[in-house]
Amino acid sequence: MISKIEVNLESNIPIYKQLINNIHHLIDTGVLKKGDFVPSLNDLSTKLQISKETVKKAYIILRDNEVLESTQGKGYFVSKEGNGRIKVLLLLDKLSTYKHVLLNSFYRVMGNKAEINIRLFNQDIEVFEHFLDQVLDSYDYYVITPHFPLDSVIQTRAINALGRVPNRKLLLLDRNIFNLPGNFSAVYQDYENDIYDGLFQGLKEIKSFNKLNIIAMPSSLYASFIIKGIIKFCVNYGIDYEIISNISSNRIQKNEVYLILNSQMDHELINLIRVAKQKGYEIGRDIGLISYNESPINEIILNGLSVLSTDFEQMGRIAAEMILEKSIKKIKCDFKLIRRSTF
Repeated sequence: MISKIEVNLESNIPIYKQLINNIHHLIDTGVLKKGDFVPSLNDLSTKLQISKETVKKAYIILRDNEVLESTQGKGYFVSKEGNGRIKVLLLLDKLSTYKHVLLNSFYRVMGNKAEINIRLFNQDIEVFEHFLDQVLDSYDYYVITPHFPLDSVIQTRAINALGRVPNRKLLLLDRNIFNLPGNFSAVYQDYENDIYDGLFQGLKEIKSFNKLNIIAMPSSLYASFIIKGIIKFCVNYGIDYEIISNISSNRIQKNEVYLILNSQMDHELINLIRVAKQKGYEIGRDIGLISYNESPINEIILNGLSVLSTDFEQMGRIAAEMILEKSIKKIKCDFKLIRRSTF
C-alpha cells in the first residue's frame, strides 16, 4: 500500500495537502477500503523522504474530517467507505451549442463512474486562477478548455496556472498548448491545419465559385490562426479570396461562397441570410454558405447548413476514455467539411 501513496516534491501544493488528496483518491477509487490501515508515520515519511510531522499533520486533518481513525499502538485506519467514483472537474471557458455535444458525449462514456462538476470562467484569466486556487487539491482530473485572449501576458499567466495542476491529472480539451511543459493529456483541434484540410475536402466545389469570402469578426478568438490556413489554401490552389468584417448588400454577390468563422446562429449568419433574401439570391444555388463548428441545429436551418468543424462528439468520447483508461496521450480530433444544401 505504501507504494500507492505519492507526492511531488517540486509542486507548489503543500506536501500535507498532496497526502490528503492522494488518500482521498485511493479511498474513492477503492484501493483503500474501510478498515484498511494506512502506512505508519515513520514508514511513509521514510519512503517519501518527507518529515514525520508533515505526515502526522495530514493524518490528523483526515481524522478530524472522519476519513481516518486511530487506535493506540496500531496507527491510523480508514473509517469511511469510498464511492468508487472518479472526481472530475470540467473548467470550461464558456458553454455553446457545440460544447453541449462534447459534454453529452463525455457524460455518456463516463456514466456513473465519475462525479463531475462544471465551472465556467468566461475566458477570464483572473476567474480561472481563482477557481484553481479553490479546487487544486480536490479532484482526480481537471479537464480544461484553455481558451483565453491571445495577449502574451495573459497566455503566460495561463501557462503558469495550468502548470500548477499535476500532469497526470491535467487534460486539455479543444486546444493544445504546445509550449506548456510536462507529460499531460490533450484532445484538441489544430486550427490552422484543420481548416486547410477541411477546405481541401471541398476544393472542387469551391473552385466552381468566383470567390471565397471569409467573414471574421473580432469575437472569433482564433480567427488569426484559421485565416492563416485559409490564405495558404487559397494561394496554393489559385482561389480568389477576400477577408471581410461586415456584411452589406454590396458585399454579397452571385456565384461567391461565404465562410463565417463565428459560431453558427451569430448575427453575421442572420445578416447574410437577410441580405441574400433581399437581393433574391437562393442560398446553395446563387451563393454558397459555410459556417464554422457543427451543431445539431445545422441539420435544420436553411434545409441543412454546410459546416467546417472538428468532431466534438469524438472529442468528448476520447477525453472520457482516456480518464477511464488512465492513459496520457495527446490526440488531434478529426476535422471535416459537412456538406448540406447551402454549399
